[in-house]
Amino acid sequence: MKEKLTFGSVCSGIEASQLAFATFGYEQLWSSEIAEFPSKVLNHHYPDIPNLGDMTELPEMILQGKVQAPDLFCGGTPCQAFSLAGWKNGLADKRGQLTITFIEIANAIDEIREKEEKDRSIILWENVEGVLNDRTNAFGNFIAGLAGFDDEIKVNKWTKSGYLEGPSRNVAWRVIDAKHFGLPQQRKRLYVLAGGKDFRPDQVLFEFDTRNIVTTLKTKKQDKLNENVFNLFSESTPKKEKIVENVFYKDNTKFEIFREYTDCLYAAYGTKWNGNAAAYNGSLYIAQEDRIRRLTPLECERLMGFPDNYTSVNGNSHTNRYQAIGNSWAVPVVKWIGCQIDNFLKQKANQEITCWYKSTKKTSNNLDADLFLLDNVISISQKLYLNSSAIPNVPIESTIKDIVQVDNVPEKFYLSPQACRGILRRKAERNMKMNAQLEKLMTEISLIEKKLIEA
Repeated sequence: MKEKLTFGSVCSGIEASQLAFATFGYEQLWSSEIAEFPSKVLNHHYPDIPNLGDMTELPEMILQGKVQAPDLFCGGTPCQAFSLAGWKNGLADKRGQLTITFIEIANAIDEIREKEEKDRSIILWENVEGVLNDRTNAFGNFIAGLAGFDDEIKVNKWTKSGYLEGPSRNVAWRVIDAKHFGLPQQRKRLYVLAGGKDFRPDQVLFEFDTRNIVTTLKTKKQDKLNENVFNLFSESTPKKEKIVENVFYKDNTKFEIFREYTDCLYAAYGTKWNGNAAAYNGSLYIAQEDRIRRLTPLECERLMGFPDNYTSVNGNSHTNRYQAIGNSWAVPVVKWIGCQIDNFLKQKANQEITCWYKSTKKTSNNLDADLFLLDNVISISQKLYLNSSAIPNVPIESTIKDIVQVDNVPEKFYLSPQACRGILRRKAERNMKMNAQLEKLMTEISLIEKKLIEA
């Protein structure tokens, strides 16, 4: 495969992959997006890259030579229920049609590439980690179809990382959390990487090191607990911990944060921002000059690793921007995967494959396939570990303080005293827990009008 890769994407959204892969000089041949606003963003930033629209038309277009077959194919389709056996018999479940189409596009690309005497394409697929627990075994159907099996692959329970060798492709997957890649957002996503039989996605997606990163971070976490300092890697704030330096100044503007990182940014943020968990744990709120506000679209762009005002194009609304950003990929994570791919390909001729098979047992499955279900970190030898956890070997920390917007914050983003009273009332009615700092400030704001009347 040539040094400068070409790639194409489906369910392209606002093209996080373009931003991530551009670093390595990869050339995008086409995208595929039908939603109106994301399409506007694509046209604004990448007018020379054709947006092919409906991805269901791509297999035929590729086979007919109307669209080039790229070196790398990526996307994140909705992974709803579908039957691989049904697909093979022409009885595809409509709910999983886009996932089936994704496999069909990959197969069409490789059919053309074989005729052109090229290697099979590299395939990258992203989804929510919940697909691993889907009752219809959507994940087992997907990776089996990608690997080239005629039937779904079944196991008792899918783990958050693993490796499968199939008749057509090798497949690896790993759940990765963006909060360890310099983004102050807990965003766990499943990444599936596949390629031909001469491609080893396990050597790309997994990491090998002389230390156990999970154990190392747990030790650091305990040290911080002993020092009574809040840490980035906790799911919540234990009672023993204190949040330090939660009040800070930026360009002479006072800010207060309620957590070091946010919950996962979602597409509905901006429309349902005051009635969900984020309204109580403080994860998507900032206090600016003692007034509570939600995160702005600019701050959300920063939470995902996009350039400032990337989604501020003609015809946008704040809701449009929130939805497009929340539906996208975390750019630094995809960039890291791109870097791993780039390094593997550059060293391919002299690549030393790290053999880890003997360190774990093959997982029993209905197809008797070479399947390995992994769990975070495994010891390969006394001096080497395989890391398939949500944390990379070189984690990068960040906090909400790094992404705050100082100037030109619209008034509409601030909570009024009435809104504060409503949130506090729902909190009491539902007997919900609330971030103590947030509740204190929200209570003070809710009483402002009453104090003015009494004065």
